[in-house]
Amino acid sequence: MQIPAGTLLQAINSPDDLKKVPKENLHQVCDELRQYIIDVVSVHGGHFAASLGVVELSVALHYVYNTPYDQLVWDVGHQAYGHKILTGRRDSFNTNRKYGGLSGFPKRSESEYDAFGVGHSSTSISAALGMAMAAKYKGEDRKSVAIIGDGSMTAGMAFEAMNHAGVADTDMLIILNDNCMSIDPNVGALKEYLTDITTSQTYNRFRDDVWKLMGKLPVGKRFTRDMASKLEAGIKGMVTKRSNLFEALNLRYFGPIDGHNITKLVDTLSDLRNIPGPKLLHIVTVKGKGYALAEKDQTKWHAPGLFDKITGEIYKKKFDLPQPPKYQDVFGHTILELAEKNEKIMGITPAMPSGSSLNIMMKAMPHRAIDVGIAEQHAVTLSAGMATQGLKVFCNIYSSFMQRAFDQVVHDVAIQKLPVIFCLDRAGLVGEDGPTHHGAYDIAYFRPIPNMIISSPMNEQELRNLMYTAQLESTTFPIVIRYPRGEGVMPEWRKPMEEMQIGKGRKLRDGKDVAILSFGHPGNFAAAAIRDLRAYNLQPAHYDMRFAKPLDEELLHEALNRYGKIITVEDGTVLGGFGSAVAEFMALNGYKNDLKILGIPDRIVEHGTLKELHRECGYDAQAIADAVREMMKEVKVKVPAL
Repeated sequence: MQIPAGTLLQAINSPDDLKKVPKENLHQVCDELRQYIIDVVSVHGGHFAASLGVVELSVALHYVYNTPYDQLVWDVGHQAYGHKILTGRRDSFNTNRKYGGLSGFPKRSESEYDAFGVGHSSTSISAALGMAMAAKYKGEDRKSVAIIGDGSMTAGMAFEAMNHAGVADTDMLIILNDNCMSIDPNVGALKEYLTDITTSQTYNRFRDDVWKLMGKLPVGKRFTRDMASKLEAGIKGMVTKRSNLFEALNLRYFGPIDGHNITKLVDTLSDLRNIPGPKLLHIVTVKGKGYALAEKDQTKWHAPGLFDKITGEIYKKKFDLPQPPKYQDVFGHTILELAEKNEKIMGITPAMPSGSSLNIMMKAMPHRAIDVGIAEQHAVTLSAGMATQGLKVFCNIYSSFMQRAFDQVVHDVAIQKLPVIFCLDRAGLVGEDGPTHHGAYDIAYFRPIPNMIISSPMNEQELRNLMYTAQLESTTFPIVIRYPRGEGVMPEWRKPMEEMQIGKGRKLRDGKDVAILSFGHPGNFAAAAIRDLRAYNLQPAHYDMRFAKPLDEELLHEALNRYGKIITVEDGTVLGGFGSAVAEFMALNGYKNDLKILGIPDRIVEHGTLKELHRECGYDAQAIADAVREMMKEVKVKVPAL
């Protein structure tokens, strides 16, 4: 269904069209753009509040800068819907995050206006600085702009980039979009600093005096290099209770200004575009601006799903029977249950308390469940430090974000044999968020690390049992517990927890000729395939291996001795993952069985629903059944009775 855009927006198919709009009409463009985002996302889904908060900024940037020659880098990309709509993708915006449609994030292969592919936070300043340095080297008068939120500023990479930008002598602008939010409310000293600098009457009064002295920026004269130099000196001379952090990094600081005043934004950006060198503009915005419910509850409306734009009712599927919970909620309730009995348990997450459901423990035990902000490296080493003091730390990180702290896992956890418990949410394919968020590689990158235990539950009860086992004093090595996004399979999941033997799987059923070895939740796909194969007189055996490291060698010897054909199934990359571990075991022990490895293929998997992606990657129930039939093609197939 094509949703109509407003009168002005309908005529904007590129930034060149936007530039034809008189400046006094830009507020109408912003109103229409905001309404269009509300209309489309309410019907088709997607991220919501972040893009509403930067409507004016999106319009102003494309109005002032010569995009795509001038390059915009949107940090993370949740907020880039307005940018996409203004750059020729309005009429295809209804395909956003759908299989074969637009990506939910900026993507270089999708548009020349997407200067850099993003999805993880805090990369924008580094990327934009690289572009600015390249432009200087090539002698190009190309402008580079990084748009970064205050939440993304908490990551060390952003500070590394600013530290370099301050001495690189390049023509780049950093726009700090300050709304006190990432997905959940921001935490940490930087948030307090930005609040202080935003609300300080002394700071803002003196800043206004300097701007008036220099020609009433942003509504007055254009700046010369000499005027810019004087402005820089004036701002550095401001008397505040604290020195300016950004000025200390040799970045010319401007702001804070109202990020929803389109006229002021256009005038400010026009002036800053002519000021050379590295600089930072601090704007203050409201996440969810223009939709009252999103302004009031920004976490809930970060990505609400489908909703009634008039009433604000978020549509939920209705079921006649009890449904399985999300794995993340099983984690959230179980860690609290364990923590109530074990005072050594602590919970750590880097900025994802609601996404991981650690917020359940944070509400009940705020002193024992900690959000460290977007800082995965810090989260891991903080957990390691706690572990040296005998605490049992559950470090909950999305699988895709865990990649950002690989060095800390090796250096600070594994080498020291510290029993940190890594709960990797969103392991495997994640659906509509696409390749930047797929948790495809954790099995492969954890498996070579000495002293690591790698586990994955097939259902909610196994997740609870693994968590229970991990916090026992007898578990003295770091352990990974990986589980997927979305629902499990057990509506009645609150069962007593039991200790699991590390490195031991279980045989679910005997069979004939073929054995399926599954790791984690895809074991349920295998079970469904086995049920379907009964109609063809095919009876595979099924082993739920539970651990990719250490492998259950006794169970593997049994399967390999009894079945000539082996199929492994996992929701991780086929290169270096669980199936590779089985192949290595076979080679080391001289087995010559036929082996087929099912999982995420060696290519970038795009976005779509989980069902669509499991089908495409060839490890859903149908694909597993097809693999069994292919391996047993010499067996005469019985046609099912109608």
